[in-house]
Amino acid sequence: MKKYRVAVIGHTGKGNYGHGVDTVWLKIPSCEIVAVADADEAGRAAVVNRLKAPKGYADYRQMLDEAKADIVAIGPRWLDQHREMCLAAAAHGAHIYMEKPFCRSPAEADEIIKACEKADIKLALAHQTRYSPKLQGIRELIDDGKIGTILEFRGRGKEDKRGGGEDLWVLGSHIMNLIHHFGGEPNWCFARVEEGGQPIGKEHIKPGNEGIGPLAGDTISAMYGLDGGATAYFGSKRETMGNRFGLQIFGSKGIIEILTGHLPSAQFLPDPAWSPGRSKAVWQPISSTGLEPETMKDGGLDAGNVLAVQDLIEAIENDRQPECSMYEGRTTIEMICAVFESHRTGGPVKMPLATRVNPLSLV
Repeated sequence: MKKYRVAVIGHTGKGNYGHGVDTVWLKIPSCEIVAVADADEAGRAAVVNRLKAPKGYADYRQMLDEAKADIVAIGPRWLDQHREMCLAAAAHGAHIYMEKPFCRSPAEADEIIKACEKADIKLALAHQTRYSPKLQGIRELIDDGKIGTILEFRGRGKEDKRGGGEDLWVLGSHIMNLIHHFGGEPNWCFARVEEGGQPIGKEHIKPGNEGIGPLAGDTISAMYGLDGGATAYFGSKRETMGNRFGLQIFGSKGIIEILTGHLPSAQFLPDPAWSPGRSKAVWQPISSTGLEPETMKDGGLDAGNVLAVQDLIEAIENDRQPECSMYEGRTTIEMICAVFESHRTGGPVKMPLATRVNPLSLV
């Protein structure tokens, strides 16, 4: 068995190590952590101890020069670091597993993809739900016609203090990725972004948290047309939390709902009216095998990362794209940016987007 040399990049205080993107390698027998990098001295010392890494670096570029890694784990949640880290890893011929969201704009996604294609690099994103065994159960229900023709997708963010634009970026990325997976390529987007009940303007735009870039809006209302023929909707309104975070798939015969995670809550309603009060239909739990009882245990973030890394290694060895690849990552970023581009231009926008920069930088 080949032993993969893994170098871990984090940044304590500026995105840290994501959701277990650093520790997952300790659970993969075919992987060996050879070095870590963290610009923060105290954080670097802590992660060297936590990962039992043989060496820590203040500069990840120096680490990449010396460590000769096969795989680089890019952990920081802060988006303003992702482009440079990905380009550096690709330049050193290392495959990549990284925290989501992918990057700050379609232009950055284009750059990263070009560099990875040139070096024949596989890049996998930590949209953990995309690796969940439950997705296969849902796919089988859809393919068996249990919900009939798919008509709509409806997703919402967490709608906490980040509700609106930040929610769209940080948590909506999970929902966009699932919509893309089940609904096909997005062809257009029509959206409105508001702040305090009014459409956003230049005066509302400020630097977003966690290196997102220009950001505005406490309310998002977005609609997408998908290749598969369905329409998708996404919404988020700040401080209206109601445990709505997730995705619902509405068909001519019923509804499927899925949340997020390794083994997320998922259920099926065999109701063409979409109204249990009218039809008396009952929600049925969905397992990794469909409507049979679940035999697996939810392993949380760790288990989700393990599945993702195992898939990345199989992708490397079989020369295929990972389940959640850089191409899917780019589509997710375009779906997010399309919301702001539609608002900026005042109408529907075609996808892929002609505007490759963050649209709010043009307001």
